[in-house]
Amino acid sequence: MSARLIDLASVIRSKNAGPGELTLDIIFKTREAFERVVAQRLIDKALIAKLYGQREDDVLSVIAFEPAWAIKATLRRPTPSGAVGDTDIYGAQQHAPLLDLVFERY
Repeated sequence: MSARLIDLASVIRSKNAGPGELTLDIIFKTREAFERVVAQRLIDKALIAKLYGQREDDVLSVIAFEPAWAIKATLRRPTPSGAVGDTDIYGAQQHAPLLDLVFERY
């Protein structure tokens, strides 16, 4: 059975975590969905690196936060916030790669 992340989560967002880092937040609609994704390790550093075209070393952390049924991933920004060439100074539009995510083995 497969599942789309946008169907499992009530919130998928991104934001700056300082000028050089980006945080992705995924807040699930149900405890069951959160626990299933975490138990199967469906969201990890390798997946985030692949989605964002970065090295796995550039994904600083992927943390499950059970009280909020949430997963938070932090990665290095390829261009620091506000630098020449930065297209999203607040990092608020960088969650788009997560919107098409489908878990084939959910």
